[in-house]
Formats: sequence, C-alpha cells, structure tokens
Amino acid sequence: MNENQAISALGALAHAQRLRVFRALVVAGPPGLTPSILADQLGVARNTLSFHLKELSHAGLVSVEPQGRNLIYRADFLQMNGLLGYLTEHCCQGVPCEASDSEACISC
Repeated sequence: MNENQAISALGALAHAQRLRVFRALVVAGPPGLTPSILADQLGVARNTLSFHLKELSHAGLVSVEPQGRNLIYRADFLQMNGLLGYLTEHCCQGVPCEASDSEACISC
C-alpha cells in the first residue's frame, strides 16, 4: 500500500457511519452481506447506506459482487491488512513488539 491509498482508506473510515458499515462487514467475514441486511443491522436508511458503501468501495476497502438479484458486499481483508501494515511498518524502530502488549510499546 502506498501513501495515497492509505490516505484514501483512512479518509473513507473517518466517518462514524462508514466505520460502522466496514466493521459490520469485517464481522460478517467472507460471506459478506446484502445492503438490506446491513441497513437493518445498523438502522440506516438504504439510500444513505448506498452512499457509504460507494465511498468504502472507491477507497478499496469493500468489494461488491452481484449474486442473482442481490449485491453482496464484503470487506477487502487484503486492503485492510495492507493499511494496518502500512501504519505499523516502522513500529518501534524495528524492534519486535506486540501491539497488544502496551508495556512493550511504551518505549517506542
């Protein structure tokens, strides 16, 4: 992932509703969800959800696949992991540390 892709992804996630949509798709995993199920789960109007899904898709965080009369949206885990990797690429000046181990990362 390059800097422009990271900025695009972070920009797309910098909205509370889009972050909720993305997290719901991450939880759903590879099977993904239809917009109607997402809208019901999140209590969002379908036209508003459509706008947010489009923004996430343009940022490369979400993929969409037609399946019969439905569209299936999925989190793009490769892109998500690429963003996480970009953000942590030079963590702790190259010294191994676990992000979940806050004491190990205090020095970085």
